[in-house]
Amino acid sequence: MAGPTKYRFTFGPWNISTGSDPFGPPVRKEVAFAAKIREYKKLGFDGVQFHDDDVVPADLGPIETMKGVAKVKKLLDGEGLFCEFIAPRLWEHPKTIDGAYTSNSAAERKYAIERSKRAVDIANALGCRDIVLWLAREGTYIREAKCPITAVGRIVDAVNALLEHDAHIRILGEMKPNEPMDQAYCPTVGHFMSLVYRTADPQRVGVLIESAHSILAGLDPSDDMAFALWHGKLWSVHLNDQNGLKYDQDKTFASVDLRRAFNTVWVLERGGYDGCIGLDVKAMRTTRQADQTRHLANSKRLFEHLLDVVRRVDAAKVETFRAQRDYEGLELYILETLLGK
Repeated sequence: MAGPTKYRFTFGPWNISTGSDPFGPPVRKEVAFAAKIREYKKLGFDGVQFHDDDVVPADLGPIETMKGVAKVKKLLDGEGLFCEFIAPRLWEHPKTIDGAYTSNSAAERKYAIERSKRAVDIANALGCRDIVLWLAREGTYIREAKCPITAVGRIVDAVNALLEHDAHIRILGEMKPNEPMDQAYCPTVGHFMSLVYRTADPQRVGVLIESAHSILAGLDPSDDMAFALWHGKLWSVHLNDQNGLKYDQDKTFASVDLRRAFNTVWVLERGGYDGCIGLDVKAMRTTRQADQTRHLANSKRLFEHLLDVVRRVDAAKVETFRAQRDYEGLELYILETLLGK
């Protein structure tokens, strides 16, 4: 009989930040890229999530790009780390102000797809097969700005272009209902999942689900994750927390709603999730320089605590409560287990 799942933990270097926000400048010093990478094993993490321009600057030529990637690969190997995924950072470039894949400009759409293909090449050079697409600006500020029907087709076209570019990669859609756009064309996991089966190779298209993004859509992340698990399409997660339907806060996992976090761990563990436990969390702006990685260590620790709680729950007792339709009793049992009773 197989033992319990041994999870691998990852985060992106952007999670060690200077603490700047739209209302104020940096409050901590920038940490050099190599120094960030050297923090991973110290914190108990196994792999790194990357945007393409975390690895090398966005618009280098092919030869310079591969030289830069080789240096990062050597750094990862030296630290005993792997690359979990590459995500083309299409939302910050001047050529993608009007969106990337859904821009009204054919030249800008071409740039977005070519840059995404380059991200695939970077992933291959790092020994990684997963490409994450956060469709950050694939939406509108006003409805009449773009044809929404055409836009949906263009998203599928972009996914197909990447699938055709490389026969082995997987595409993971990461959905979010708003911010930076007012309205997104694929605001939820369910929206993107409906497109998966219209792509050229549905077997190679799935999702990354971020807790805060589901919450911003008014959903429990565990329900989104269960939906994707049923389809066999949950290939990565970004765990964090969110205090209501606000801007994307990326708070420490389980720091706002412990029961909701328990639900997430329950579904991942009991649903047989075998991907990485990725974190996307920000340090509070008030955090001192010396403590700037504690939010990462705390999130991992809280996941592991909740995993212990989930594994202590008596499955037979849960089934008895279900059979008797005693949901009051079941709720008390879960809450008391969470409280260590």
